[in-house]
Amino acid sequence: MNVEARVGVVVEGGQRALSSAHGGVLDGGPRSFLPQPQPQPPQKQLKKPSLNPQSQLGTVQQLLAGGVAGAFSKTCTAPLARLTILFQVQGMHTDVAALSKPCIWHEASRIVNEEGFRAFWRGNMVTIAHRLPYSAVNFYAYERYKSMLQSILGENSKGSAGPGVHFVGGGMAGITAASATYPLDLVRTRLAAQRNTVYYRGIWHAFHTICREEGFLGLYKGLGATLLGVGPSIAISFSVYESLRSYWHSQRPNDANMMASLACGSLSGIASSTATFPLDLVRRRMQLEGAGGRARIYNCGLFGTFKHIIRTEGFRGLYRGILPEYYKVVPSVGIVFMTYETLKMLLSQISTQD
Repeated sequence: MNVEARVGVVVEGGQRALSSAHGGVLDGGPRSFLPQPQPQPPQKQLKKPSLNPQSQLGTVQQLLAGGVAGAFSKTCTAPLARLTILFQVQGMHTDVAALSKPCIWHEASRIVNEEGFRAFWRGNMVTIAHRLPYSAVNFYAYERYKSMLQSILGENSKGSAGPGVHFVGGGMAGITAASATYPLDLVRTRLAAQRNTVYYRGIWHAFHTICREEGFLGLYKGLGATLLGVGPSIAISFSVYESLRSYWHSQRPNDANMMASLACGSLSGIASSTATFPLDLVRRRMQLEGAGGRARIYNCGLFGTFKHIIRTEGFRGLYRGILPEYYKVVPSVGIVFMTYETLKMLLSQISTQD
């Protein structure tokens, strides 16, 4: 969930950067103190293409650009994402005293030697399959929640929404999208957490096996931790991004808006990951409860799981795997941002030609 929050913040910031960059041109026109021309016979005016590609894209094209950009970013950073999951679930079925200090290089070498290089992308197909429905539900729900909140607050639904509407609407849309697509996220975790012993042979086999052995509700293990992390993740990403962006422009007003949005989005992602990583770790462990026919470990709910991890592994156990998560933030945000803007340009040109 952290990635979706930070991506939404930086993409929205990039769109605002494009709008502000072209604002002087789009709002330009004759001022009242200039000599007014004599009336001329009406002539057919040529339609000038908009400088902002966002204005030429429809909902489906925006959704396609966001979904493809997210899927491409997930694929590029999949090795780091799998390393994060493997570190997060260490200690579940292993004696804590026997655990070695997490080392990215040693774990990556083990994966290559024991599972093969392609194992870095284990479960990535589920991640790609998760992106488009998640983006679709999130996009649609956000527009509906935004309209509802504007009508409740008495704001003009065709005007620009305030920060409060963006924040609350984004949080509610994130909760809706996470709930609707959660089974795919759980299956992705179980496929990525497999090491040498392969229990789930693919997406459909995993769905069928989980429903048969754990019931339909087994697909929603850890949902509480996910929903609990949506609000703080969006709040931290949004507030840190806006604060850093304002400070950046006050100190370096001549810098490019795109670069400021990318840098501030990356830093806000690091802040959001640091604050919400314990919830993400608990979510991953609850998703693996009873996987592969193993005995359940955490039979005490969300907060009981927190206490169990702190008691057995210490407070640092809640941040097991944070380093590959940090390393993933900057390239993830950068790839999404650049891919999204490139696709917007290409789709805008296609729409103009049609």
